[in-house]
Amino acid sequence: MVKLTETDRQKLEKFLTRIASETYPEPITPLHAQITQKMWNTVKADLPSLVNLEILDLGCGQGVGLEIFVAEGMKVTGITLNQTDVEACQAKGFNVLLMDQSFLDFPDQTFDMIWCRHCLEHSIFPFFTLSEFARVLRPQGYLYVEVPAPNTSCHHENNPNHYSVLEKSMWQSLLLRSGFVIKNVYDINLSTMAGSDTYWAFTATKP
Repeated sequence: MVKLTETDRQKLEKFLTRIASETYPEPITPLHAQITQKMWNTVKADLPSLVNLEILDLGCGQGVGLEIFVAEGMKVTGITLNQTDVEACQAKGFNVLLMDQSFLDFPDQTFDMIWCRHCLEHSIFPFFTLSEFARVLRPQGYLYVEVPAPNTSCHHENNPNHYSVLEKSMWQSLLLRSGFVIKNVYDINLSTMAGSDTYWAFTATKP
């Protein structure tokens, strides 16, 4: 078994601190609000129940998903690595914490659902990150992941703080390796000022 030395830990912490400084505020935009509402409507129709559902919104930005979940009576916690977004969400009364998606400071089996929209591509080690998702989900918990596709007109792989813009088959493989059962895969095609673009969305459950 590989054991990190104190020097190894310091190197990792230094690196994580550096890339945390590359985050930027994520104000709500009409496009992302529309896609979020559309995909939530799709997802919730597949959920067995919305009663007392506890959701973790990873990379919540300034609350595009939080507003929807709270309006429908869900109990939701958001996390983000950008302090401006934390303050914007807290000003709206949302429960939002400054936290890294790869190091979730929650006990095992805390949440019924994880909503991870345009956040996982910011992980430097998505296999590890997905394993953390599985840890904090309850059995039969539900996962929604949405990521940008590589090599579109928008070239998301060139975004300075996108570290894991992978092909669809690789995301599917990582979900399976992390212990999830994939339920659905969606192609979200859209037009932008740069040209055509594609996001991929995956729904999965934890056995």
